[in-house]
Amino acid sequence: MTIRLLIVDDQSLTRVGLRVVLQDAADIEVVGEAESGPEAVRLTAQLKPNVVLMDLKMPGGDGIEATRAIKQECPATQVLILTVYSEPGLFRKAIAAGAVGYVLKDISPENMIRAIRAVHQGRTMINTNIARQLLEDLASNGFGTEPVRRGLHGLTDRDLEVLVEVARGLADKEIAAKLFLSESTVKSHLRSIYRRLGLRNRAHAAAWAIEKNLLQPQTTWPRPDAADSPDPLAAPKEAPSRGNATGTGPGAKPGRASSPTD
Repeated sequence: MTIRLLIVDDQSLTRVGLRVVLQDAADIEVVGEAESGPEAVRLTAQLKPNVVLMDLKMPGGDGIEATRAIKQECPATQVLILTVYSEPGLFRKAIAAGAVGYVLKDISPENMIRAIRAVHQGRTMINTNIARQLLEDLASNGFGTEPVRRGLHGLTDRDLEVLVEVARGLADKEIAAKLFLSESTVKSHLRSIYRRLGLRNRAHAAAWAIEKNLLQPQTTWPRPDAADSPDPLAAPKEAPSRGNATGTGPGAKPGRASSPTD
């Protein structure tokens, strides 16, 4: 199935660079581009993309408000945030607005493609550094240092098992196979979890699991598609010597598919 993608970024160089990166993915079709939040909302309603690749800070309306509007008008469309900002506060706002993934612009081209495919398949994708920062922030404020007690918020042991696997990035079918459940049972547990905790979606649930210290950061994000596949959210280890679209490492400057000002 072809993934219909809408690119949202106020920098034309970023949008062009992303098209170049994605042209090698035969299963991804860029159906449109937007340079502001309101335009993204309008084009989503018009083009019905499967995935919106959303920048955060843009003139004329930011990506968080656009994400909230898109999820209200087109709930089947998945929103993946692509930004230079790694602050946990922005991450929380984006997830609360309905985004199902949050990755940084230093992601490699190959992992960008994997992230788009993953959110389209219903998986949650969050940058490992953001997950780590969130845990450190919570720990420094005295939160998230104690394990969740059995029965917290009315969750059953099975609810917690499902929640942990969601936080690890597994899709419903994968969770069902791992826990020896039917896929419909997994969906039923997720509905119960969302209702009891007041959560919007998988990414919101995954963030809650991190805050409650349900799993360690190094095992949180994500589960690769194959054992020999690289981490879909980790920046490549090699130095940015080729001038590619994304750059590498926390100090790398965005290149062809990224914006220095976001």
